[in-house]
Amino acid sequence: MWLWGSFTALLVFGGVTFAAEPLDTGPLRDKANIFIPLSTPAEAILEASLLVSWICFGIFVVVGGLTAYAIWKFRKPRDDDQTEPPQVYGSLQIELAWTVIPILITVVLILVTARTVGEIQNAEMPDDALRIRLVGHQWWWEIHYPGLGIVTANEIHVPVSSPEARRITHFTLQSADVIHSFWVPQLAGKTDCVPNRDNQTWIEPHKTGTYLGNCAEYCGTQHAGMRLRVVVHTPASFDAWVKNQQRPPVEDPAFAAGKLVFETTSCVNCHAIAGTNADGVFGPDLSHFASRQTLAAGQRSLTRDNLKAWLADPQAVKPGALMPDMQLTPKQVDNLADYLLSLK
Repeated sequence: MWLWGSFTALLVFGGVTFAAEPLDTGPLRDKANIFIPLSTPAEAILEASLLVSWICFGIFVVVGGLTAYAIWKFRKPRDDDQTEPPQVYGSLQIELAWTVIPILITVVLILVTARTVGEIQNAEMPDDALRIRLVGHQWWWEIHYPGLGIVTANEIHVPVSSPEARRITHFTLQSADVIHSFWVPQLAGKTDCVPNRDNQTWIEPHKTGTYLGNCAEYCGTQHAGMRLRVVVHTPASFDAWVKNQQRPPVEDPAFAAGKLVFETTSCVNCHAIAGTNADGVFGPDLSHFASRQTLAAGQRSLTRDNLKAWLADPQAVKPGALMPDMQLTPKQVDNLADYLLSLK
């Protein structure tokens, strides 16, 4: 049993199986591996986890070796007709060994863990740190940039950090319903999003790219479908993304039919689009929907066909999702998809 537990732990901590990979983005699989850290907090966590792994490996070798030796050394000879081997009662040396050594190991692990947690949680944030408020919902992520006036969903965009110009991103974590948990393995450790409480975490990514995350606390039917992406930009690319997000989406008369569908159905009760009468807060803000990589909180890549399937029957794409089936006609689905894909 302990061998199976060790193997399972290796799979979990190594990121061999991780729920954050969208169904059609296989090349991003390695973007959920804690053994390839690309952010300062993740590097600190890796150092601690390697020490724990080596200690566990040493325990495995010692226990496994002693067990194998005992099985071989004290096996019953073929000509031995005794029903029970000689019994030994009490050994001060053995009892001290299996008491003192585990205590020392536990103390070491406590000290290492406390130091790592302290380094991450007590780190001072610079005045120019990018501030993000991340709110967990069943089952998607609401993302606010208070200092920039940006609201988006399911994709976090941040600048890359370098030794010459450190760029730290600080998160305030909240929940709108049940306990969720923010975890992007290559960038930061798991931190819970608890209702009526603000938790804090931060990242300092050292390499541009897209990093996968997931809710790491069971939160209901679509827990595994509550996915997250962190897109790390160069400073210039991040500034361009911010500028695009801050402007209202461009109105194109060619998509007026789709806008009419959006504004005359219950879509406006849940979603918001800047510059329109849609100001709902129960679903993701769609102001720049087409600039995102995925839909349905990472369940599908953002393509026209996937979007049409989502609009026609959300439950078929994400069973249990709180988005209702609006009973749209095929023509309405086409028009609405075209309109949403124009919101860049």
